[in-house]
Amino acid sequence: MEAQITALQDYLPKEAHLLISEYLSRWKVNVIVSRKRVTKHGDYRMLSHDVHQITINETTNVFRFLITLVHEISHLVAFKTYGNRIKPHGKHWKLCYREMMLPFLNDSVFPSPLLETLALHFKNPKASTDSDFKLVVELNKFDPETEDTYIFELKEGSVFKIHNDRKFVTWF
Repeated sequence: MEAQITALQDYLPKEAHLLISEYLSRWKVNVIVSRKRVTKHGDYRMLSHDVHQITINETTNVFRFLITLVHEISHLVAFKTYGNRIKPHGKHWKLCYREMMLPFLNDSVFPSPLLETLALHFKNPKASTDSDFKLVVELNKFDPETEDTYIFELKEGSVFKIHNDRKFVTWF
C-alpha cells in the first residue's frame, strides 16, 4: 500500500497522506484514478471475496479527491462492519463516513471557508457532494478556472448548454 499512497499523493492534501495511507493499508483496497465521468466522482466495488476497488475521477482539486476517497472507503467499512444488506447511503454508511472524515476536518487539511461548509455538510452527509449546493460552490473554488457559470448567475432568457450539448433557456 506504500506504493499506492505515493501514486496518490499528488491528488491529496499533504496533511492527509499519513491517515489515508493507514486507511488503505487497514482496509486493503485498490484505488484507481480514472478519467472524469459526468455522473459520479467515484465508486466502490467488492470485486470478489475480500478484493476491494475504488475508482475516483482524476482532478486537480485535492479537497474533492480526499472527500470522495473517504466517501468510497466508508462504503467498504460500512459493508464490512454492518453487512452487505445495508443501504449504500443509509445510516450505517453515514456513521462510518462521519467517523472516517472527522480526523481530516481541521484547518491543517482544509482552508477555513471550506472547513466551515464541510462541518455543516457532515451533520447529515448526502449520497453525493453535488447534492449539497453550498459545498459544491466552495469546492469549485479550488478547481481550475473555467468560463462555466452557475445557472443562478444567468439573466432570464439566457440560452445555455450542458455537457451533452443540450440547450436550455433560463426562466425564473
